[in-house]
Amino acid sequence: MQWSRQLGLVLATGLGFGVIASLLVEWGNPPNMGFCIACFLRDITGSLGLHDKVHYLRPEPVGLVLGAFIAAFAFGEFRSRGGSSPLVRFLLGVFIMIGALVFLGCPVRALLRLAGGDLNGLTALAGIICGVLVGIYLLKRGFNLGRATRTFTISGWIMPVLMVGVILLAIFIPWFIDQENRAAHAAPAVSLLAGIGVGFLAQRTRLCFVGGWRDLFLIRDVHLFAGIAAFFVAALICNLALGHVTWGFVGQPIAHDDHLWNFLSMALVGLGATLLGGCPLRQLILSGEGDADAGVTVLGLIVGAAFAHNFFLASSPGGVSDWGPVAVIAGFAFVFAVGFLMREDV
Repeated sequence: MQWSRQLGLVLATGLGFGVIASLLVEWGNPPNMGFCIACFLRDITGSLGLHDKVHYLRPEPVGLVLGAFIAAFAFGEFRSRGGSSPLVRFLLGVFIMIGALVFLGCPVRALLRLAGGDLNGLTALAGIICGVLVGIYLLKRGFNLGRATRTFTISGWIMPVLMVGVILLAIFIPWFIDQENRAAHAAPAVSLLAGIGVGFLAQRTRLCFVGGWRDLFLIRDVHLFAGIAAFFVAALICNLALGHVTWGFVGQPIAHDDHLWNFLSMALVGLGATLLGGCPLRQLILSGEGDADAGVTVLGLIVGAAFAHNFFLASSPGGVSDWGPVAVIAGFAFVFAVGFLMREDV
């Protein structure tokens, strides 16, 4: 009975999240980018002056952290914890973001791109799955980032408080929201409420767009995968109803069709997220419920976005940059070094 209720909740969360992501495009977010953690953190990074590309203080990631904080606090699950290889987690976050920006999307957007008719999402999903399978191999060989321990309460409060600070910047210094080179966006209040709602439900269900594949292959558990599938189905149906679907590989919005690097970059994302224990969405949720290590990972994602744009690593609709593939290869070298050396028997 309890398992059925949990499955029903994760299905409802996936369905609701998919509908929200599709509607956010209808309400003003970029096409096939109703909800993309990598892209939105990239925009926030630009709004803070850490690169000179897209500048917009996206409310959705802020809402995710605050929604998770509200849920964790309300249900007695807020726990300040940390100390599980924070520097390694930071660098994994950096390389995951670089991989995501070579593809132009996180695991959430890979599904949204596919739900909008962008068949490059298939290549990305294949990369994620391969990355997850390699990550499972490393986990079975004893990979471990170490145990997190309870720590000072203030450590767990830092990310939620920072996100409140971001809201205050948006309210009292409008430049962070309304500035040049900003991305298309829905109304800030709508985006914030959408983020809070998704963050609340994602905290309750542990929804993860990499963890679902990991559990499916590692322990044959369909719980999280059901949420991923429900998300895709809901987004596809909603997009079809709204007329937002155009099938094909070429000419898709904010995308390129370099299949090799779409595959490899998202394989890096899938592998890194498997070793971290969660995708970028899950890291934001964990940071909202007191996990300081996840907070460090989120900071790594932000720094990765700055590196990707300042050093010409990110792709564009015109294709993959010259240095993006080099960064992806460097990311694989780092992740494999970590995966083989951080084992319980080493």
